[in-house]
Order: sequence, then C-alpha cells, then structure tokens
Amino acid sequence: MSYYQPPGQGYGGYSAPPPQSPPPNHLVWAILTTILCCLPGGVVSIVYAAQVNSKWSAGDYQGAMKASKNAKTWAIVSAVVGLVGSAIYLVAMFALNSNSSSY
Repeated sequence: MSYYQPPGQGYGGYSAPPPQSPPPNHLVWAILTTILCCLPGGVVSIVYAAQVNSKWSAGDYQGAMKASKNAKTWAIVSAVVGLVGSAIYLVAMFALNSNSSSY
C-alpha cells in the first residue's frame, strides 16, 4: 500500500518548518524608487515586496524568496533608470543653456 505525499510536505501532510526567517521584502526601497526615480518600475517592485510576507506565512517559502528577489531586482532597475534619465535630462538642459547663452 502506497500513500501519496504532495511535494514539499512532511510526513502526515504537514508542511516542513521554515528554513529560516522570512527574506527581506525591500518595501522601503521599492517605495523610495517609486517616489524618487521611476514610477512604473517602482510600482512593480512594491507589488512583489507586498507578496513576500504573505507567501512566507502561507508556507510558500520558494515563492517568498522569488518575490523578494524580484522586488530587489525591480527596485534596482527603477533606480538605474531614474538616475540615467536624470543624467540625460541634466546634460540636455546644460547643452540647451550653453547654446542659447552664446547669442
């Protein structure tokens, strides 16, 4: 006689205890990049950051780790896009001001 055991669950159908504490959700970083840098990428980062703790509490440890990684990645992308965009804007404004002052 064989019993089916779902993957990721211990003996008797109970889930295994979490391997460690929940991963960082990067919510503060996600909010700051949304406000200061890049709105679309920051919003995606906030969505992933909000999923980390709920997935961890539900026992979806791999999902929580993946959501944490995605939140961090999108926060980095947002920060880089915001900084590059700001640099391009400043260079363009400097170029326009230097051309108009020569007349």
